[in-house]
Amino acid sequence: MKPSDITNSTILFSPLNWGMGHVSRSISLLDELIENGNRIIVACDDDQRKIYRYYFDNLRYSNHEGYPFEFGGKGNFAWDLSKRMSSLNQRMRQERGEVEKMVDKYKVDVVLSDHRYGFFSMKVPSIFITHQVNLPTRWYEWSVASVHRSLMGLFSTIWVMDDTNNRLAGKLSKSSRDKRIEFIGHYTRFSRYNIPEEKNGNTVLILSGPDIYAKQLLDAYEDQADLIIGRESVIKSTEKFVTPKDWLEQDQIILNASKIISRSGYSTIMDLDYLGTESVLIPTVGQREQVYLAKLHATE
Repeated sequence: MKPSDITNSTILFSPLNWGMGHVSRSISLLDELIENGNRIIVACDDDQRKIYRYYFDNLRYSNHEGYPFEFGGKGNFAWDLSKRMSSLNQRMRQERGEVEKMVDKYKVDVVLSDHRYGFFSMKVPSIFITHQVNLPTRWYEWSVASVHRSLMGLFSTIWVMDDTNNRLAGKLSKSSRDKRIEFIGHYTRFSRYNIPEEKNGNTVLILSGPDIYAKQLLDAYEDQADLIIGRESVIKSTEKFVTPKDWLEQDQIILNASKIISRSGYSTIMDLDYLGTESVLIPTVGQREQVYLAKLHATE
């Protein structure tokens, strides 16, 4: 089952709340599903809902708590994660009951989870959306990879946001013989726009992710940027910073940029691939996925 196979159905969808990349990449997927005559209920928190409302006026929302997590700022994601493992497991167990209630309440036909391991139903087909069939773990972290595979195994289908050549995600999206895996291609909200034939010459620095890492990026690359957008909470006094009134205005700044400096998150990589914009990708320290993707797509 691929997105094009789902028509005239009621879909319950929820994106992971660790950063806004999962929200960003889901916008064009939701566009496709709506075009196919589907009714969408988005289970999300207030911050995620605010962004979706910039792009959609025909979605229903259900308040849904995110997964607890706290970034320490030293790049030790394994340690940060281990400290929250108990509360994460508790939240996922709680989430399963919440999903079943929403399935009954909204008469849901299909459940879509963008990398939320606990967001599935035993009553209707449930699809896990990811670009990481394989986590970038080391050999001695086999237990983490095993848990990842086990949790994905709870879903009836796995949608991988890459092509069969693994062009953008590389080894992260290489599939095994799992017949549930469907490669669905690349998704970006910028597919809603026409790409300008001429760019404006600006180098734009995009601050994203947790404040502590956005601040590190700002300190390292402020001098190289003409304009800075993103995390207003970490900005120092500088005329380079632009405060878009919403994501739609921010999109225009990115569309017209000649060069982008940003973290190497996968959603950003899909955006830049579509736009064809020159880029400098800086991984968040200690986040192996971003380190791997930055090397895979290095342009300097």
